[in-house]
Amino acid sequence: MRALAAEASKLASLPAVWIATAAGVLVPGVVAAITASSTRGAIARGAATVAGADTGYQELAFGVVGAIILGVVAISSEHFTESAESGGGRQITTSLTAVPSRLRFLLAKVAAVAITGAVLAIIASGTTMGVIHVVLGEYTPAMGADDVPRLAGVVCYWVHTALLASGITVLTRHGVVPLAVLIANTSVVSVTYLLTKITPLANYLMSRGR
Repeated sequence: MRALAAEASKLASLPAVWIATAAGVLVPGVVAAITASSTRGAIARGAATVAGADTGYQELAFGVVGAIILGVVAISSEHFTESAESGGGRQITTSLTAVPSRLRFLLAKVAAVAITGAVLAIIASGTTMGVIHVVLGEYTPAMGADDVPRLAGVVCYWVHTALLASGITVLTRHGVVPLAVLIANTSVVSVTYLLTKITPLANYLMSRGR
């Protein structure tokens, strides 16, 4: 538990983690506000009567970039070389001195990333759905029992994305490549979607909503 608390404390001290939090919460919230405003305009023109059932969930796909940043930074910060004035060392040296077992260290790191990613997803989901309901009001479908597993799926997706980003960064020991590849995969072109054309097993990989 002390190792987990230490990793959580390190995450909280990283400015990039707060950037990830802002991106994860604000980006889908802003996109949701724009989408909801357009939908309300369509309703006013008579082109629609209520918002679609996927309203809000699609916008949350944009916020997963926050989970990617979180997962990458949690690992890459350990391998960042400090300035010469600070001794030119790396955080990983201090971390393994405090927790000699690499397995225990990685488990604590993974647990901290998973918990933080889950909290981030819950906050982002609540904020995004709140924006949708505020802007659309009575024109949005009431949330029911069917929304619980969907929201749980959002949380699982964000957590798994953060863990995947961490895993790739463990292998590369650098944050640039994982960030570029994963952000491109979720926002520009989905490599996993292309793989589904080759094998249906690719449907189980992380992919952009389509």
